[in-house]
Amino acid sequence: SSSRQALEQARVAIEELDDMKATVKQLEEENTELRRQARHAEKQQYSLGSQAEALQEELLAEGQGLREQIQAQAARMASLEVSGGTVAMVGGAGGCV
Repeated sequence: SSSRQALEQARVAIEELDDMKATVKQLEEENTELRRQARHAEKQQYSLGSQAEALQEELLAEGQGLREQIQAQAARMASLEVSGGTVAMVGGAGGCV
C-alpha cells in the first residue's frame, strides 16, 4: 500500500514536472518573440528619428529661404516707396510688383 502510494506520488510529480517543462518552453518562446519585437521596434524608432531629423533640416532650410524672400520683397517695396509714391500706391493696391 505504501509502495503503491509512493508510485502514485512519483507519477503525479512526473506529470507536474512535465507541465512545468511545457510552461518553461512556452515562456521561452514568448520571450524570444518579445525580444524580436523589441529589436524591430528599436529599428523603427531609429528610422523615425532619422526621418524626423531630415524633415527638421528641410523645414529649417525652407524657413530660411522664405525669410530671404520676405527680406528681398521688403527691400523691393522700400525702394519703390523711395522712388515714387504713385508706383508704391499701384503696388499696394493688390497687384504683384
